[in-house]
Amino acid sequence: MRVFFTLFAVVYFIATPDRSISQNNNNDSVLQNASLANCVQYALQHQPIIQQSLIDEDIIDKSIKSKLADWYPQLNLNYSIQNYFQLPSAYFGGNVVQTGAFNNSGLGVSFTQNLFTRDLLLANKTSEDVRKQTKQTSVSNKIDVTVNVSKAFYDVLLTQKQISVLDEDIIRLEKSLKDAYNQYQSGIVDKTDYKRATISLNNAKAQRKQVQDLIIAKYAYLKQQMGYPDSLTLLLQYDSNVMESEAFIDTAQQVMYQNRIEYKLLQTQQKLQYANLQYNKWSYIPTVSAFGAYNSGYFNNGFEKLYNTAYTNSFVGLQLSLPIFQGNKRVYQVKQAELQLKRVDWDMISLKSKINAQYEQAMASYKGNLANFTALKDNVLLADEVYKTIHVQYTSGIKTYLDVIIAESDLRTAQLNYYTALYQLLESKIDVQKALGNIQY
Repeated sequence: MRVFFTLFAVVYFIATPDRSISQNNNNDSVLQNASLANCVQYALQHQPIIQQSLIDEDIIDKSIKSKLADWYPQLNLNYSIQNYFQLPSAYFGGNVVQTGAFNNSGLGVSFTQNLFTRDLLLANKTSEDVRKQTKQTSVSNKIDVTVNVSKAFYDVLLTQKQISVLDEDIIRLEKSLKDAYNQYQSGIVDKTDYKRATISLNNAKAQRKQVQDLIIAKYAYLKQQMGYPDSLTLLLQYDSNVMESEAFIDTAQQVMYQNRIEYKLLQTQQKLQYANLQYNKWSYIPTVSAFGAYNSGYFNNGFEKLYNTAYTNSFVGLQLSLPIFQGNKRVYQVKQAELQLKRVDWDMISLKSKINAQYEQAMASYKGNLANFTALKDNVLLADEVYKTIHVQYTSGIKTYLDVIIAESDLRTAQLNYYTALYQLLESKIDVQKALGNIQY
C-alpha cells in the first residue's frame, strides 16, 4: 500500500503542471507600471524580432564553432563484414583461379589533420567579426524597437489627451446647453441659442466617439510593437510635466557618424569583405593535410573462425594539393573580391551622406515643432481666459451665444493643438536622438 501511494504521488507531480511557475510566467507577462521606460524594457525582452535576433546570435556562434571544429583531428571508425556466395575470379599465369575467402571482415581507424586550408583560415580570422556583425544587427533591431515603441506610446497618450479635452468640452457644452435652455424658457433669448448648443454638443460627442474607437487600434499597435499579449490590459503611466520637460534637447549637437549602428555595421562588413579578398588570394597557396590509418583484416572460409586471425596494416601520410590551371578562375575571383571591397567604400560614402540628411531633416523638424509647441502653449492660456470672460458676459446678457460657441471652439482647438504639438515634439526628439546615434545598447 505504501508503494502504491508513493507511485501515485510521483505520477501526480509529474503529470500536474507547476501552477506556481505558470502563475509567475503570467505575472511576468503583465506590465504593472507601464511607463515609457518600462514599456521599452518590456519590448526588449518580449518583442519577437529581438528574440529572433538573440537566436540568430546563438545560431552564428554554433555555426562558427562547427567550422572551427575542423582544426581538430578527424577520427573515423570503419567496420565491414561480407560473405561471398561465389568467390571472385582472377586471371593468373594463363589460368583463371578463384581468390579470397568466403567470409571477409575489416576493422579500421583512420584520421585526418588539416594543416593548412584557406576555408579554416577564413573561419578563424573572421569569427569575431561575424559574431560582432550579428550582435550589431541585434543592437540595430533594439534601436528600431525603442523608437517604434516610444512613438506608439506617445501616440496613445495623445489620443488619451484628446479624449480628456473632449470630455471637458462636453461638460462645458452641457452646462452651456442648460444655460441656453433656461434662458429660452425664461423668454430672454429665442430657441436659436438652445439649438446651437445642442448642435455643438452632438458634434463634440460624435468626435469623442471617433477618437475613443481610434484609441483601441492604437493600443493594439503599441502592444504589437512591445510583444505584449492582446488579451492583457495595458494602462500607461506618465507625468505630463516630466514629459514636457524631457521634450527639450540641445539643438547645437553635431552628428557623429561613428555613433550610428549602421556605420558600425558597415565597418564590420568592410573588415569581412577584406578578409574575403585575402581568402581568394590564399587560393594560390597549397592545401596541406596529414592522414593515417590502422586496419585489421579477417579472412576465413568458415564463419565461426573468421576472427581467429587478424591481418593488420597501418600507415601515415601527408597530402598536398594545388590547382595548377583553372582557366584564370582564381584571378577573376580576386578581382571580384577587390571590386566588392571597393563597393563597400562607396557604401560608406553613401551612408555618411544619408546620415547627414537624416540628421538635418530630424533637427529641422524638431526646431519647427519646438516653435509650434511654444506658441500653442501660450494659446491655451489665452483661449481659456477668453472663454471664461465671454461666458460670463453671455450670462450677463452682454455677448451673444454665437460668441460663446466661437470662444469654446477656440479653447478646444487650442487644447487639442497643444497636445498634438507636444507629442509631435517628443516624436521628433526621438528622430533626432536616432539620427545622432544617442540611442545605444
